Amino acid sequence: MSESGEFTFVAEATSARADVFLSGNMPQLTRSALKKIFESGGVTINGKAAKASQGVKSGDEVKIIVPPAQEYSVKAENIPLDIVYQDADIAVINKPQGMTVHMGNGNKEGTLVNALLYNLDSLSGINGVIRPGIVHRIDKDTSGLLVVAKNDAAHLSLSQQIAEKTCRRTYLALLEGVLKQDSGTVTTYIGRDPKDRLKMAVVPADKGKLAITDFCVEKRYQGYTLCRFDLHTGRTHQIRVHAKYMGHPVVGDPVYGIKKQKFSLEGQLLHAARLELTHPKTGERMVFTAPLPDYFTAVLNKLRPQ
Repeated sequence: MSESGEFTFVAEATSARADVFLSGNMPQLTRSALKKIFESGGVTINGKAAKASQGVKSGDEVKIIVPPAQEYSVKAENIPLDIVYQDADIAVINKPQGMTVHMGNGNKEGTLVNALLYNLDSLSGINGVIRPGIVHRIDKDTSGLLVVAKNDAAHLSLSQQIAEKTCRRTYLALLEGVLKQDSGTVTTYIGRDPKDRLKMAVVPADKGKLAITDFCVEKRYQGYTLCRFDLHTGRTHQIRVHAKYMGHPVVGDPVYGIKKQKFSLEGQLLHAARLELTHPKTGERMVFTAPLPDYFTAVLNKLRPQ
């Protein structure tokens, strides 16, 4: 959050939701930042604490207290990065398998954020103390492309593109078994697994968030399928959960895959191979690609085409 303090707005028209009203008046705030302010009681309507879903009527006085951004408490680490592209506003990184994107769950060193602080000359501060520059993430054991914001204006633009689904992400995965369909779309709701809160699962609509994934078969092997996935939404573990839901989990997936692995893998064979976005400053449509990592192609080379 680049601008802190107390801000007051008087509604000139009725709005269905307070968060939508404030988002229109304070576009510099990301949706996640606005949500946190509501949850902490930082928004009032006519002097009373307000909820994000609360309606705003014409003439209502809406007040919001935006806390100052915290200083980074993350140390920079000299960790080599595969920087696919970089300019004054964004950087595109080809993340290796095994690297956590940001701190959390005991990870305070060796993360992508630690490496970014060392390798890049600037990062956005919109996400506060532990996730500078991070607009979206990919799982620790998933490899491939992600974009990093180097200033707050770029961060806001990229976050909006992700929310509006104009930032397109394409993944390649090797799946267990042979898919019969050549292509299709998986539409479910994803939420916490009621039997294991550390996992995600397909759940009823009232228990999760809408998740939509397109899939297309790239090549069939004896017992396996190389498949392309295009995300319409960005839920936690979305492709991995949807692959399991299809009955063809990602090869090497330690959480959603089969227990007995034929190959010696350190994680799932899932790679963010293509990233398409609009440059925050120039408006240019940009496409980035990253080849499959060696351990992924090594497995493919062992397989026989169907």
